[in-house]
Amino acid sequence: MKGDTLKNILKKIKQYETIVIARHIGPDPDAICSQVALRDAIMEKYPKKKVYAVGAGVSKFRKYGSLDHVDMSSLRSPLLITCDVPNFYRVDGIEGLKFKEVIKIDHHPFEEDFGGIEWIDETASSTCQMISEMLLKSKWSFSKKVASNLFLGIVSDSDRFLLSYTTVKTFEITTELLKRSKIPFTTLYEKLYERPIEEIRFRGYLADNLNVTENGFAYINITADIVEKYHVDSGTASNMINDFNYIKDVLVWCFVTYDAKNDLYKVNIRSKGPIINEVASKYHGGGHKYASGVRTNKSEDIEALLKDLDLACKEFKEKE
Repeated sequence: MKGDTLKNILKKIKQYETIVIARHIGPDPDAICSQVALRDAIMEKYPKKKVYAVGAGVSKFRKYGSLDHVDMSSLRSPLLITCDVPNFYRVDGIEGLKFKEVIKIDHHPFEEDFGGIEWIDETASSTCQMISEMLLKSKWSFSKKVASNLFLGIVSDSDRFLLSYTTVKTFEITTELLKRSKIPFTTLYEKLYERPIEEIRFRGYLADNLNVTENGFAYINITADIVEKYHVDSGTASNMINDFNYIKDVLVWCFVTYDAKNDLYKVNIRSKGPIINEVASKYHGGGHKYASGVRTNKSEDIEALLKDLDLACKEFKEKE
C-alpha cells in the first residue's frame, strides 16, 4: 500500500461525519467481515461519526455483526466506501444514495473506476487483509471484535491459507494482527466451519452427483427441489465450492444453484489452471482468475457458460 493512498483514505474518513460502507451482492465472509470491521474500527476511532454498513442481510452471517438499515435518501452527501467489489453495478444496498465522494478497497482485478480513491491490490488474499494492513499502518487502536472479523475474513477468502494468492505478506499481516489484538484465534474457527447436519448431507449429494467431462470440467445443476429437499438455501453451495479443490484431473468446477424465490441462477466457479474470470465476465459476472461467479435469470446463459468453461479446460489442456 502506497503511503499517499493510506494518507488520502484516512484523511477522507476523518473529514466526513457520515460514512456508508457497502460491499457486493451475494456476500461471502470476506465481504461482510471487511465492511463490518471497517465500520466498527471507524466508530471506535471517531465515536461521534455516523457510520453505516449496508446491504441485504444474510442470516448465516449474523454471527459476524449486524448490518444497518437506513434510508439512503435521508443522508446528506456522505462518503461511500466500497469493499470487495470491482464493478459498481454489483454494489449492494445503496439505492437512492447521493454520495459526495467514494473510496474503493478491493482485491479483485481492476474492472471499473468508481471515480474516487481506488485502492486495489489483487495480490492480497482478501479485502480483510487490506483493511488489516490499513489499520496496522495507521496505528489505530481496534477492539478484539474488529480483529476477529478481519482474521475470519482472511482465513475464509484464502481457504485457510491454501489458495495461490496467499503470500508471505498475508502471513506477516495476519501475524501482526494477532500480536496486536491477542485474540484467541483458534476458538474462532467454529464461526466459519460449523455446519448443521442438513448441510453435511447436502455436501454428500454434491459429491455424488458431480458431472465430470473428458476435458476436466466438473459441474452440477442444483434445482429448487434439491434445495428444498435438503433444507438448505440457495447460497449454501457457495460455502462448499472450495471443498472440491483437490479432485484429481478436475481443472475447473462449477456449482449452479437455482434460487426460486428470486428467479435467479447463482453460479460459483473455481479453477486450478484455466483463467475463469474472463469467461464469467461474458455473462456479467466476474471475480479472480481462479475464483469467480455469475448471477443470471436466463437458463440459456447457464448452458452457454458451462460450454465455455468446458472449452476453457480443453484449450488449457491443449496448451499444456
